[in-house]
Amino acid sequence: MDVMKKVPIKEQDPAVRAKNFEEVCLGYTKEEAVEEASRCLNCKNPLCVQGCPVSISIPDFIKCVKEEDFEGAYRVINESSSLPAVCGRVCPQETQCEGKCVRGIKGEAVSIGKLERFVADWAFANDVHPTLNVEKNGKKVAVIGSGPSGLSCAGDLAKLGYDVTVFEALHEFGGVLVYGIPEFRLPKERVVKKEIENVKALGVKFENNVIIGKSVTIEELMEKENFDAVFIGSGAGLPKFMGIPGENASGVFSANEYLTRSNLMKAFDADSTTPIMVGKKTVVVGGGNVAMDAARTALRLGSEVYIVYRRSEAELPARAEEVHHAKEEGIIFNLLTNPVEILEDENGWVKGIKCIKMELGEPDASGRRRPVEVPGSEFVIDCDVVIMALGTSPNPLISSTTKGLEINGRKCIIAKEDGATTKEGVYAGGDAVTGAATVILAMGAGRAAAKGIHEYLSK
Repeated sequence: MDVMKKVPIKEQDPAVRAKNFEEVCLGYTKEEAVEEASRCLNCKNPLCVQGCPVSISIPDFIKCVKEEDFEGAYRVINESSSLPAVCGRVCPQETQCEGKCVRGIKGEAVSIGKLERFVADWAFANDVHPTLNVEKNGKKVAVIGSGPSGLSCAGDLAKLGYDVTVFEALHEFGGVLVYGIPEFRLPKERVVKKEIENVKALGVKFENNVIIGKSVTIEELMEKENFDAVFIGSGAGLPKFMGIPGENASGVFSANEYLTRSNLMKAFDADSTTPIMVGKKTVVVGGGNVAMDAARTALRLGSEVYIVYRRSEAELPARAEEVHHAKEEGIIFNLLTNPVEILEDENGWVKGIKCIKMELGEPDASGRRRPVEVPGSEFVIDCDVVIMALGTSPNPLISSTTKGLEINGRKCIIAKEDGATTKEGVYAGGDAVTGAATVILAMGAGRAAAKGIHEYLSK
C-alpha cells in the first residue's frame, strides 16, 4: 500500500453511465474504507476539522473506521451532521476538509468524504439510526424549508429538546436535495429519503404543501400557532437570466426548471406524466455545479451537449470531480465563450446560439480575471435547446409578507452569524441569506442558527 495515494474508488464506466441515471460513484467496500482510514495521521491539531463547515470530529470518526467500529464512527459524525450520506456525496471536500489535510501536503489527502459516505451507507444497511436522549423543553420552533439548512437546524434543535415542525412548499421533502441534484449524484430513495427519516426519528414533524407567505405568514405562525421562534431556510429558487435577445424563445430553460422537471417530476422516466423537451443538441450556459448537473442530465436524456462558459477552465466554479466526470461522459466545453443572442426559427423555437470569444483581463471584485470580448470573434453553435445555469436568488415572497424582515440588494435576507434577522425571534440561513451556495455551507448556517435560537430562547 502506498500511503501517499488515496485508495481508488470504483465508478461506473463513462460510456455506460452516460446512458443511465444510476449513481456514478460506487463507494468503498469495508476493506477499502479501513485501508483508506489507515492513511489518516490522527493529527493533534486537526486542520481538517477547521475546514469543515459543520465541525465534524474527523480524526475521531476515521479512527473508528480504522478499528472497524463503524457504528462508533456514525455516532461521532451524527454529533455534528444530520446528513452524512448526502455530505459524503456532494460536498466540495477538496476545498474544505480534504483541502486542509496534512497528508495532502506531500501526497494525496485522505478521502474524508468517501469515508463519510461509507459510514452513512453502512448505517443505512445495518439499521443504525441517530439516538435522542433529551426531554422536551416545551418550546416550539418552526423551520421553513426542508433543504439542507432547514434539516440541519431542525435536527440540532430536536436534540436540544425543542418541538420542531418543518414546513415545505413542495409535495416532497428535501428541498434542493430532491429537485436540484440529479439522481446519478444523489439517489433520492436510497439516500435523501432515509436521511429525512432519520431527522423524523428525532421527533421533528414535517408538513408539505405549505407556502409561507401564502398558506400562512410568519406572524401567524408566531402569534396564532404559538411558535416561539422561526428559522427561514427557504433556499434560493429564483433563476437568473442574461437579458440577451431571444431568451424568451421556445426551448430555453432555466437550469432550475430543467433539473426540477427531471429530478422531482421524474421527467427522465419514459412513463413520466411530465416529460421534458430533449433536444438533439443542447447548450448549457454557465460553469458551476448546477451547469454540470444540467449538462449531464441532458446528455443522459439523449442530447449532444455543449457547455459555454465565459472564463477559462482554471476559473470554472464547479467541483473538479464534476468537470472530470462531464468530460469523461463526452460533454463538449466551449470555454472563454459568452452568448450574445439566442437565434429563433420562424416558429419561435431555438435554432442556435450566437457567441463571442473572450479573453481574460484584470481581476474583478471576486478576485477572478475579468473576461473581455474579442472583437470580431462571433460564431454560432447550432442547437435546439438552451439551458441557462447562471445562479439563483431567493424568492421574495417571505420577505415581502413579513414586517420588519430586511433584505439586501440581492434580495437575500439580512442575518447575523448566529442567523438572527432584523425581526425578533426570526432566524435565517443558507441560500436565503447568502444566495446560491453549497449544501454543506447551508448546513453550517442551519447549525449556527439552531445554536442562536437556543441561546435566544434560553434567556
